[in-house]
Parts: sequence; structure tokens; C-alpha cells
Amino acid sequence: MIVERLDHVNIITDALEETARFYAEMLDLEERVGPPPMKPEHVQWMFDSSGQAILHINHVDFPRIYDREVTPGSPTGAIHHVALRCGEFAKVKARLDDNGAEYSVNEVPSIGLTQIFTTDPNNVLLELNFFTG
Repeated sequence: MIVERLDHVNIITDALEETARFYAEMLDLEERVGPPPMKPEHVQWMFDSSGQAILHINHVDFPRIYDREVTPGSPTGAIHHVALRCGEFAKVKARLDDNGAEYSVNEVPSIGLTQIFTTDPNNVLLELNFFTG
């Protein structure tokens, strides 16, 4: 079996609207309700510009097929961070600044990479990667 690409990341939250708004406003992801029978008060999916649902955001009360203990706002268990390839570094940085978000910037000149590390409202660490060239 060969992995074709990352399909999506699931975030369990007690702040569904705030989390969906964060990804929509900071990263221009489009918010949509998951497919039926999912309800908007339980699930929001965030789509990239190509129409791929890359984030599934579920409220803590939404039943899960494979359930495990999750505490919103705590570190993300064995997953250290979620990396997203992005464009428009200045625009994203300005949005983070305008919203008073904490973040750090890292440069990897050998591969033409600038990174922003920040967290979402659930303390999920995001690595936003911006490649030049």
C-alpha cells in the first residue's frame, strides 16, 4: 500500500464555533457541515481551496465510532503537531497579529522554507509551512 496524501485531521473540541472560525479566518478554510446524519451543532468540516475536507472538527458530545479519552485544550497526546502547507505568509502573519495570537517564526533557508508555529483554540500545535520558489 502506498500513502497518496494526508486525508484529514480530526479535532475534538468543546468550542466548535470558535475553532471553526479560527481556521476560516486565519487560514481561509471553508466551513461546511459534515455529511448527514451529522448536525452543524456537532460537526464542522474545514475545506481547502481545492475542495478537500482537511480538518474534521467534532464537538465533545458527538458520538465517535472509535472512542478514546480526549480532553480539549490539553496537549494532543502522541501527535506533536499538525503541519499545513500554506501560501501568503504575510497575510497569515498579519491575521495572527491582528488577533493577538502567540506564534513563532522559523527559517530553514536550505530548503526555502519559512514556518509559523501557533496553536488553535484547543491547544493543537500547528506548523504552517511556506515554501519559496
